[in-house]
Amino acid sequence: MDLIETFFDAKTFAVAGASTQPHKYGNKIFRALLSADFETYPLNPTQSKVEGHTAFKTISELPVIPESLSIITPPKVTREIVTEAIAAGVKHIWMQPGAQDEQASEAARSNGISVIDDGSCLLVLLARR
Repeated sequence: MDLIETFFDAKTFAVAGASTQPHKYGNKIFRALLSADFETYPLNPTQSKVEGHTAFKTISELPVIPESLSIITPPKVTREIVTEAIAAGVKHIWMQPGAQDEQASEAARSNGISVIDDGSCLLVLLARR
């Protein structure tokens, strides 16, 4: 099974960089996962709610450890989130275009996490399913 199907086969998801602004990709990806009936949690350290759902500051604050994590943050923040994801036991990470960070990708892979960091967009590939 390829990395994208493995990512989507997860039971729980989180979106790091989930935004309250509908035009931002962090909001679009969060809404798309919800619309596809995925159990999805927003990660945003500055907001209490995203699209009516409680937002969490860190992965460790989530009620469950997400199997799959989509990251839509600047690369410096991506590194911090990946460090959290490794510690929490996340299994799959998808770094959206612009969020990729080679150091974070290497760290995740060396800890057994499958990583999608090739510039592919979750929104496009989810729409094709």
